Amino acid sequence: MSGMVGPELLLLLLGALVVTSIARRLNWSAPLVLVAVGLVVSFIPGVPEFALDPHLILVLVLPPLLYSAALDSSYLNIRANMRAIGLLAVGLVLFTTLVVGVTAHLVFPDLPLAAALVLGAVVAPPDAVAAVAIGRKLGLQRRAMTLLVGESLINDATALTAFKVAVAAAAGTAMHPVASIWMFLYITAGGIAVGLVVGVLVRFLRKRLCEGVLESALGLLVPFGAYLLAEEGLHAFGIQFSGVLAVVVAGLYVGHHSPRGTYSTRLQDAAVWRSADVLLEAFVFALIGLQVSTIIRNVELDAGLLLGAAAVLLATILARFVWMYPVTYVPRILFPKIKEREDRPPHLGQVTVISWAGMRGVVTLAAAAAIPEDVPGRDIILFCAFIVTVSTLLLQGTTLPWLINKIGFEGDDARKDALAEAQVQHRAAQAAVSRLDEEIEDVPEHVRDQLRSLAEHRGNAAWERLGRQEEESPAAAYRRLRRVMLSAERDEFIKARDKGEIDDEVLFRVLRELDLEEAALSRE
Repeated sequence: MSGMVGPELLLLLLGALVVTSIARRLNWSAPLVLVAVGLVVSFIPGVPEFALDPHLILVLVLPPLLYSAALDSSYLNIRANMRAIGLLAVGLVLFTTLVVGVTAHLVFPDLPLAAALVLGAVVAPPDAVAAVAIGRKLGLQRRAMTLLVGESLINDATALTAFKVAVAAAAGTAMHPVASIWMFLYITAGGIAVGLVVGVLVRFLRKRLCEGVLESALGLLVPFGAYLLAEEGLHAFGIQFSGVLAVVVAGLYVGHHSPRGTYSTRLQDAAVWRSADVLLEAFVFALIGLQVSTIIRNVELDAGLLLGAAAVLLATILARFVWMYPVTYVPRILFPKIKEREDRPPHLGQVTVISWAGMRGVVTLAAAAAIPEDVPGRDIILFCAFIVTVSTLLLQGTTLPWLINKIGFEGDDARKDALAEAQVQHRAAQAAVSRLDEEIEDVPEHVRDQLRSLAEHRGNAAWERLGRQEEESPAAAYRRLRRVMLSAERDEFIKARDKGEIDDEVLFRVLRELDLEEAALSRE
C-alpha cells in the first residue's frame, strides 16, 4: 500500500489479527471492533499514516474476498433468487446513486451534479461481510442470507461501472445516456463471459493435476487471473470488461463443481480460503478505521460540511428502505407469473432487516480514493464517503443484532435441512452397502460386518439428529467417544516421538490420518 513500508504493514496485519482474536473470544463483531480500534489508533501521536491505495485494494484485496465468498455461495440458490438479487445489485445501486447524487448536489451547492453523482456511485454498494456474519450467527433465514450474499457479489460491478460513467461526466467527457447503457451491458456481459472461460479452464486443469496442494495453489491464482484478464488482459485491443463479475462467475462455477473433486482438495481449499478471509477482512476493516485522521486533515471541518455529510448519510440509508418495500411486493401484484413462479413474499420484518443491513465497506473508500484530482469537490466526496462507510458500519452493524432479535425470526430452515439430509443419507447408506456387496471378494467376514455397521451408523445418525436435541444421541456419543480415543492415540505417538522411538516423518503421517478421521467426525 502506498504510505506503508514492510514493518508497518506487518504490524498492521498482526494488530488486526490480535483484535480479531479478542473480538471473537468476547463474541463481538470483529469487523465493527476493528473499525472502532482503527479510529482510536489513527489519532495516537506517532502512528504512521496508512494511506489507502485504490488500485492495490481493487486488484489484491477485493478479488480474493469475492472469489472466496463465491466459492461458498450456492449457485442454485442465487439462480433461484436472481430477480430479487438483480433488483438489489443493479436497480438499488443505480437508485442510490441517483438519490445520493441529487441530495449531495442540494446540500453542497458548489458541487456540480456530475460530481455529486460520483459520490452517489461511490457510496452505492453495500459490503455484506459484517451483515452476513451477524445474520448467520443469529439464524437469519436462508433466503435473506442468499439475497445479502448475492447482492454483495454483484453490486460492486454495477457501482464501479456507474462510477466510471459519473467520473467521465464530471471530468467533462460525458457519454450519451444510450452509450452509457450500452457500456454497462457490454462490460457486464464481457465480465460474465471471461468468468465462465476461466472457471471452465480451471476445472479442466484441476482434473489433471490430481493433487490437493497443487490444485489449491492454482486456486489462489484464479481470482487475480480472472480480474486482470477482464480488466487489463484485452486492453491492447481496446477491450475492458468487469473484473469483479469475472471473479464472481469463476468462483460460482468452480464452487458449484467442487463436490466432484477430491476430498483432499476440498479440505485444503477450505483451510486456505478461511485463513485468507480472516487475514484480508481484518486488514480492510482496520484500514477503514485508520483513514479517519488522514481524511479529516484534508478538509476544513465546519458546520456546513458536517451537516451536508449527515444528509448524505441519511439519504444513503433511506434510499435502501424506499427501494426495498415497493420492489418486494409491487411486482407480485402487477405480474401474476412472478407470484406463481416464486415462493410467498418475504415477511415484512425480513424486508426491514435486509433494508437495515446496508453497511458500506472498503470498496466505497477505494473508489473514493480513485477519484481523479480534476474532479470538482474531490475532498468533499472523499470525506462524505468516509462518514457513510464508518457510520453505517458502527450504527447499523451494532443495532442489526438487536433488530433481528426484536423481530424474532422463527425460520425452519434447520429442521428442513435435517429432514432432507436424513432422507438422502438413508439412500446413501443403502447405496454404500449395495456397492460393498458388489465389490466383496474373499474379504474376511469381520471386515464386511464392520463396513456394514459403519454405513448403518451414518444412515441412522441424521435421523437421530431430528430427535430431542437436549439428549445426546447415539451418533453424538459415538463421535464424542471416538474423538477421545483419537486424542489418546495422538498422545501416544507424540510421546513415542519425544522418546526417539519414531521419527517426525512417521508422526506427521499418522497425525494426518488421525486428523482426517476427526475432521470426518466433526460437524459444523
